[in-house]
Amino acid sequence: MPDTTFLDWPFFEDSHREFAADLSAWAEKEIAPLQDDDHHTNEALDASFRKIIDKLGSAGWLKYTVPAAYGGALDNLDVRSIALARSILGYHTGLADFAFAMQGLGSGSITLFGSEEQKQKYLPEVGSGKRIAAFALSEPSGGSDVAAMKATAELDGNEYVINGVKTWISNAGLADQYVLFARTGDAPGAKGLSAFVVDTDTPGLTVSERIDVIAPHPLGSLKMENCRIPTSAMLGQSGEGFKVAMATLDIFRTTVGAAALGFARRALDEAIARAKSREAFGQKIGDFQIIQSKIGDMAVKIDAAALLVFRSAWVKDVQDIRVTRESSMAKLYATDSAQEVIDEAVQIWGGMGVVSEIPVERLYREIRALRIYEGTSEIQKLVIAGQAMAE
Repeated sequence: MPDTTFLDWPFFEDSHREFAADLSAWAEKEIAPLQDDDHHTNEALDASFRKIIDKLGSAGWLKYTVPAAYGGALDNLDVRSIALARSILGYHTGLADFAFAMQGLGSGSITLFGSEEQKQKYLPEVGSGKRIAAFALSEPSGGSDVAAMKATAELDGNEYVINGVKTWISNAGLADQYVLFARTGDAPGAKGLSAFVVDTDTPGLTVSERIDVIAPHPLGSLKMENCRIPTSAMLGQSGEGFKVAMATLDIFRTTVGAAALGFARRALDEAIARAKSREAFGQKIGDFQIIQSKIGDMAVKIDAAALLVFRSAWVKDVQDIRVTRESSMAKLYATDSAQEVIDEAVQIWGGMGVVSEIPVERLYREIRALRIYEGTSEIQKLVIAGQAMAE
């Protein structure tokens, strides 16, 4: 079982401790058995994903991704609760973490910048699992370089006409709506971007491909050809797209670190179990000092990552300020250190560690993408350096 002593830290309130205990017990019963589901085809993957969404929705856990005014569990998005959920779900299976996280990321911009009509239309069904949400930012010409965006949205009367391509879009082909970013003006770089909510059945919007990755998740590319949407579909004001995107990531970037934390905790537990059971040279391998040294390093990295993750979540929740620096530190360290922890777990497992579908082998594939999406590790270092030098 994963270590839970971190819940005694002053970052948390009793409600968080109760939430973590309840979700852990539920996930052990409902999510853990799904880790062995077949994900070898898109059809099987999609079926497993929808099963998880249905379970999370019917049990009420997705209510933590939307505010109480729209059917959610809490008055505002609580980053500590979202982070705890991702860590707990990620401990059992990366697809459950992914499903929960995308409901939040895919609707977070609506929560922060949506009109009352938009919030009423989308958020209640996202929180119940009846609608699947998605966030469409990246393009073939620019992932980290958001300002290089080429998709356009041209005003034509009371409609915008969108043309362009989006790629690496989570939930592409499954989502009921996309928060989609496009260029609406001649202003250079990020200043000319705007954000919209686009329903999946909008004519001119198609899923042009599915993307297969080493840890199967629903991913794909979108193509917009003369895709017409009403002006009321805009989130915030024209030219505020970069602001919408960064404010949304300011909340959810911290929780990427939390997902990595869940993966790392599972890897440590698997490594300890292996060290206690595997024999070599007449003794348990856990009796060798070199294995103990590895486990000691792994435990330190996990606690250090947890401190950064939950500090960032606490600052956002309690101080209610921008956490650009804190969230970048949390994501950078938690994802990089989780990669190291999981690699050591594979090493401790030896040859069995690279056998397909062994837990540490799954974790090895799961962790790699976290160092790339929502800002690569290299971008996080630039952000942190910029914040430090500005101070």
